[in-house]
Order: sequence, then C-alpha cells, then structure tokens
Amino acid sequence: MPVANAFKASGSIATKQGRFLHITQRTLCEVTVACYVKYGATMKVDDKSLYSGLIRLHILHHASEGPVYGTWISEDLARHGYSLSAGTLYPILHGLEQRGYVSSHFERNGKSLRRIYKITLEGRKALRSARRRVEELFGELFGIVGHQ
Repeated sequence: MPVANAFKASGSIATKQGRFLHITQRTLCEVTVACYVKYGATMKVDDKSLYSGLIRLHILHHASEGPVYGTWISEDLARHGYSLSAGTLYPILHGLEQRGYVSSHFERNGKSLRRIYKITLEGRKALRSARRRVEELFGELFGIVGHQ
C-alpha cells in the first residue's frame, strides 16, 4: 500500500520488518500516536525537542477542523499521552500565532474570557505541506511497505 493511502485509511499496514501498524483513525495526529504506541515510545520531558513539532502539527490539525482553546488542547493532548503545562502550551500557541499560522480572539465563557485560536490561510498551507513531509518521513521511519 503506498504511504499516501496508508495514512488516509483505517486498518493495519505492513512494515518492511513484517510488523503491522494498526491505525484506528484517519487523521495524521492519530497515526502519530498509533506509531508511538505500537513501538513503545515514551514521552519524557527530555524528549520535548523531539516531539514539539508534532505537538504544533497536532494543534494546527485541530484548528483546521474548527476553533480551539488552550484547555481543550491540553485535555486532547493528555488523551494522547502528552502532558503539557500551561507554561509550555501557551508559548507554543503564541509562537504559532506569531508565525501567522493561527489567529486568536477572546470570547466570554461565563465570567471568564477564553482565548480562541483559528487557523489562518497561511496555517492551512503550512499544515498541508507538513502532512506531505511527515507522511514521507514516517514511511521511512516505520518501514512502511510501498515507501520509496
């Protein structure tokens, strides 16, 4: 199965080593998590530099589906095994905004204000490009059959 199809389909894909990688969702972020789960990678604080780019892509992915806010992102990442403090998450969000990938505005949520992030056109272009690049790298990294 070509890598492009493997990343869009649910099910299992074979690796060159004869192992199978089970993909439970159609999204790139779920494929990322499935790869880490399958191969037993653990997310240590020391590994932040290795997976911080994946966190940014995960945020952009969800922002491409609709507006997001910090607490929701934090809870979503926790479901995937990432534990980020506000002191780590919000600088990532502000960095995405400074690069022009997301824009933000405040909305009232009861008595408090919530900062809402939306993907920009530039963010959509960057995400589209990143998906292609990650797809290629993950194909090589996990030895997915059909990867050239």
